[in-house]
Amino acid sequence: MKTKGVRTNKINIVTLGCSKNLVDSEVLFTQLKGNGMNVTHESKKDDANIVVINTCGFIDNAKEESINTILRYVDAKEAGIVDKVYVTGCLSHRYKDELEVEMPTVDAWFGTNELPRMLKTLRADYKHELVGERLLTTPAHYAYLKIAEGCDRPCSFCAIPLMRGGHVSRSMDELVTEAKSLARRGTKELILIAQDLTYYGLDLYKKRNLADLINQLADVEGIDWIRLQYAYPSGFPLEVLDVMRDRPNVCNYLDMPLQTGSTELLKLMRRGITREKTEDLIHTIRDRVPGITLRTTLIVGHPGETEAMFGETYEFVERMRFDRMGVFTYSHEDDTHSFTMPDDIPAEIKQERADELMELQQGISQELNQQKVGQTYKVLFDRKEGGYFIGRTEADSPEVDNEVLVPATQYVRLGDFANVRINRAEDFDLYGEVIS
Repeated sequence: MKTKGVRTNKINIVTLGCSKNLVDSEVLFTQLKGNGMNVTHESKKDDANIVVINTCGFIDNAKEESINTILRYVDAKEAGIVDKVYVTGCLSHRYKDELEVEMPTVDAWFGTNELPRMLKTLRADYKHELVGERLLTTPAHYAYLKIAEGCDRPCSFCAIPLMRGGHVSRSMDELVTEAKSLARRGTKELILIAQDLTYYGLDLYKKRNLADLINQLADVEGIDWIRLQYAYPSGFPLEVLDVMRDRPNVCNYLDMPLQTGSTELLKLMRRGITREKTEDLIHTIRDRVPGITLRTTLIVGHPGETEAMFGETYEFVERMRFDRMGVFTYSHEDDTHSFTMPDDIPAEIKQERADELMELQQGISQELNQQKVGQTYKVLFDRKEGGYFIGRTEADSPEVDNEVLVPATQYVRLGDFANVRINRAEDFDLYGEVIS
């Protein structure tokens, strides 16, 4: 047992869940560093005596991972390895009262909007001069830029508004200031994130202002790529496509979760759009931004999804030929609209449907990748691993999309761009050689 008080406090921040959570952890990290504290992010050494766990509560698997992580550090506290365990993030925000009873040895629980209270508990001051400043936990050459918090959409299956509240946009001035600060420190790629990018500005400027924001960010010196993630199809601001087409540093890439290809199921999901309107939007996007990469995610097993509805989704994917796609099995979330419906599809059927869609997408991805063989692409290199330098094209977001692998025998500087000729393609990876 270690004796308390004989060592200087060291804080380890552990982040679970999505990139929006990662940004929150980076803001906390920056504030603590600004207070002169010894803080790390996801330290592998387990040498911190204070642990802050930023949890995810989005779906069942994420909740389970969060609970297991909390229990790990609670056990470490009971063994005398750590002194304090604090929990924040979506799971903590949503289930704080229940978790306090079930895990009384956790020292404090915080919601998603309680940064000042958490800093006070950690004996740090909230430094307003650090707003817009971020110490990155990603490689320095790319950063996530969260342009809004929360969501006003009524999707039947989603608990995000319960955990994050309603949509709140950040001002353009604040976002441009942050982008300039990141660029000065070597960031070359900005990945714009929010629960719904397309709602940006409605609360502050009384109109959808995403296109204006992107234009201002594209003017920031040193930013080579701007990437859009999490765009909602209903009410999509089409002027964004003109900016994407006309500004060379705005990636021809759009991540737009569509959830299903069945109009009937879209109505049950309260998505505010039909299959026909979705297809029209996809055709418009592809017409106005030739060569654009479209990424989507789908949900299978939502209450009421029949075999016929799933068949519509399968055929939708087959016809639309998305460049990138992910599939979730439906998770029955407390207090959502879908929770009022019976979770009537067995887990094994949900998984079978997910596997069918991903097998279909695997074939599509293989065909699309084969068309890239012999072509040359601008690649941004992220890391070196297993005898390869690994990077991404404009068509790929970190961690979720294709990667480009170049033999480590060639010279590549991490965080830099290089032109790569593709000489081999697999389902989800490309192999090539640097030609300049």
